Parts: sequence; C-alpha cells; structure tokens
Amino acid sequence: MEFGAHFVSTVYPQPDRAVQFCQAAERVGFSFAVAVEHVVWPTDYNSKYPYNQTGRLPGDPTTLLPDPLVWMTHVAACTETLRFMTGVLILPQRNAVVLAKQLATMDFMSGGRMELGIGVGWLREEFEAIGVPFERRGKRADETIAAMRALWAGDDAGYDGELVNFAGISCNPKPVQQPLPIIIGGHSEAAARRAGRLGNGFFPATGWDGDYKPLLAIIREEAKRAGRDPGEIQITTGIDPADPLNSALRLADMGIDRVVVPTAPFRKDIPGGLERFAAEVIAPLRERLG
Repeated sequence: MEFGAHFVSTVYPQPDRAVQFCQAAERVGFSFAVAVEHVVWPTDYNSKYPYNQTGRLPGDPTTLLPDPLVWMTHVAACTETLRFMTGVLILPQRNAVVLAKQLATMDFMSGGRMELGIGVGWLREEFEAIGVPFERRGKRADETIAAMRALWAGDDAGYDGELVNFAGISCNPKPVQQPLPIIIGGHSEAAARRAGRLGNGFFPATGWDGDYKPLLAIIREEAKRAGRDPGEIQITTGIDPADPLNSALRLADMGIDRVVVPTAPFRKDIPGGLERFAAEVIAPLRERLG
C-alpha cells in the first residue's frame, strides 16, 4: 500500500513550507502528494458542497488556493521520487490542448512523476465566472480525456468530438509515462462508470462516508464492458485519521491500493510529525502486508 499526503497545496501554499513538507514526506516513505483546485471562490454561491454536512467549502474566500499545476511544478523541482497528483483538477474548466501541453511538460521535466486526478465540478458559480458551460460538463470531461490521450500518443494527432475538435497537430514533448495516469475523482455512480471506462484509477472523495463496495463493483463491471482489466484500475482513498493503522488495514482488505492522509496535523512540526507517522503507521502496515 502506498501513502499520499492530501491537501498539501492548501495547507502549505508558501513556497518554502511546500518544499520543506514534500522533502520530509519523501524522506519518511510517502509515495505521492495531492494538490487541490478551485480557480476562484465566489463570495456568494447557492451550489452545495457535497463533501460535508454544511454544504459549504471549508475556509473562506481569503484561503490561499495555489494553481495545482504551478504548485506541483515548484515542489517537483525540489524532490526526487515523490509523485504529484491533482486531487482533483476540475477538468471541464480546462482547454484540452493547452492542458495536454502543460501536463506533458510537467511529466517530462519531473522524470515521469505526474498524475492527473480529475473531477467534473459542482460549483456552478465558478464555471460561470470562468465562462465555461456548467451543463454537459461530464461529456466535456470525457472528450478532454480522449483528446489529451490522442495528443500524447503520437504526432499529427486529431480528435473529432462534439465539444472538442482538432486535426493534424503535434504536441511535444510527450509525457515520460505512457500512459500518464488519469485518476477519476468523485463518489457518484457516474464517476465510478467513468473510472471503469476511461480511468487509470479512482479517487472517491475523502470527506464522503458512504460505502465504497458498490462503487468498486460498478468500476469492475464497467471496465469489463469496455474490454479493460479491472485489476489495472488503481484505487486511492482516505484513511480515518483517528485510527490510521487499523483503517489502512481494513482498506487493504477491500483491495484499496493507495491511501491519502490529511496533512494539517503535521503543520506545527513537519519533520517530527511525519517521522512519527512513518514509525507508527507506514512501517507496521508494510510489515503486516509483507
């Protein structure tokens, strides 16, 4: 089982603190770090945040939310093995060709350490501010995934979709990883189906307290329907911070490949807190799992 550090870009938005945390996490055995995204924070919004009981985003409009791709590029340049994942990037808000170029460059420059975690978004007011239609965002996300993969696969690429179209173009450099992992985020049946059809992984929301088993069954069924091997779809989710070792063991029994850990508790003592977590959770878990 692999361990990831979640909410790192918002807990450690400052350049020096971000590097300090990621270097320490890499040193004690974390495999990846997860950066979150919102381009803007509407002062007033009616959309309901789906991952807590209040229906409101944690924090307030002054919360520092660095662009995840820029943040990841900064810390990747200061680490050697740690992987970086968006968790999640709101894919329908992005131009497919421009994003393909950004991600391929990031993967190329980091030696193949990037992962794209994507969601379709829930905050209508953010879409409106950016000027992207909120409707049909799932369709736009699916086409964006296919279009980016076409650009990464070879030159003189084309994609003829309903919402994304281009022909006879090349985008270089290509990602080091083939394929560059695309992780589908969300806790809905639609997200699970998308993961089965298109994803290299699935990342159910960490603030969601529902049952994962039905979603995992949907992924397996959809993957088989698409002619894919369900075993190749990696599952990432959160652990219970109150009992991380036993929580991780339970998730391992369910077939979960990777877990993420909230990073705010390490804020006061980054190296010491991470070293204690590694000694109390990561090392004993790996010993038990062999």
